[in-house]
Amino acid sequence: MAKMTLDELTDKILGGWRLTRENLDADTKDLLLHCDVEDLLDHAEKLEKHYFGNLVDLCSIINGKSGRCSEDCKYCAQSHCHHTGCDEYPFLSTEEIYEAGKANEEAGVNRFAIVTAGRALKGKDFEKALDAYRYMHARLHIGLCASMGLLDEDQFVQLKEAGVTRYHCNLETSRENFPNICTTHTFDDKVKVIKAAQKAGLSVCSGGIIGLGESWDDRFSMALSLAELGIKSIPVNVLMPIPGTPLEHQPQISEEDAMRTFGIFRFINPEANVRMAGGRGALPQSGATVIGRAASAYITGNMLTTAGATTIDKDKKVLAKLGLTNKQKEAVLTR
Repeated sequence: MAKMTLDELTDKILGGWRLTRENLDADTKDLLLHCDVEDLLDHAEKLEKHYFGNLVDLCSIINGKSGRCSEDCKYCAQSHCHHTGCDEYPFLSTEEIYEAGKANEEAGVNRFAIVTAGRALKGKDFEKALDAYRYMHARLHIGLCASMGLLDEDQFVQLKEAGVTRYHCNLETSRENFPNICTTHTFDDKVKVIKAAQKAGLSVCSGGIIGLGESWDDRFSMALSLAELGIKSIPVNVLMPIPGTPLEHQPQISEEDAMRTFGIFRFINPEANVRMAGGRGALPQSGATVIGRAASAYITGNMLTTAGATTIDKDKKVLAKLGLTNKQKEAVLTR
C-alpha cells in the first residue's frame, strides 16, 4: 500500500476500504504511531461522526459472583492466585440483580450485564443467572448482556432464550502476548467462545486491556483480531495496577499512548462501538477528550472492579456538555 496521509486514510475508510492484517504496512503503522495525537483524534472523529453521529452507547454491569476465580490472569483482583483482598460472595439473588437493572434502566442506561468470576458459570449458579435474566426480560426494557466465562453453545442458546442479546468475552491482548498474561486458558479458547456465542445468535462484546506491558504491535494485532471476528462492541480498558497482582508494579501508560490507542482502534474498527471501560482515569478529563471522537461508548455506573468508576449522572452531564446523547430518538446522525 502506498504511503498515505491521515486525510487520505480517513477518506479511504469512509469510502468502504478497511485496514487488514494483509494491508497494514509499516508506513501506515508509522503514520498512526507518530502523527500528532490530537490530529489522529480529529480524523477519528470524522469516522465516528459518519457511523454514529452524536450517539453514545451506555452500558453498566453488576458483579453477580465475586472472587476465587480459578484462572491466573495477571491483572485480575479476583484470581485465587493473587492476594488482593477483593470481595468474595456467591451468586446474588434475582431480587438484588433485578433492582440494579431497574435502577440502571431508570437512569437511562442502554444495556445491563451480569458478570461473574470464574472459568465458566455452571450448574446451579448458571440456573440462577437464567432465572434472573427471565425475570428482568419480563419486566424491563433495558438491553441484557452477560459475561460468564468460557461457556458453550448450548448455554448461549439458553441465555438467548432467557432474553440476553449480547455476550461479553474479552480477548484481553494480542494472540502473541496472551501467554504472558494468562496460562490457564488460551487465546483460541476465547475465540472459540466468541464464535459459539455468535453461532447461537448473540452479538458479542470483546476487547481488552492496554498497559499490560504489551508492544504497539500487540495493540495493532488485538484490534485486527477483533475486526476479523466482526466484533461491534469493543471495550478498551487501561490497566490500573492492583496491589497483590503480578502486575502491581507495572508502569502506568501515558495519557498520549492511551488516547492514541483509542484512535488506532477507531481506524481499524470504524463501525464498532469502541467503548471506554475500566481505567478511564488514565485519560485526560477521565475520557472526555476521547468520547465522541475515537470512542463511541462508555461502561458507566458504580460497579467497575477497580477504583475510579464514574457515576451515570456524571457521564450523562459530560455527554450533554459535548453535544452527545445516548438516546437514539435524540441523535442527529450526520453522514
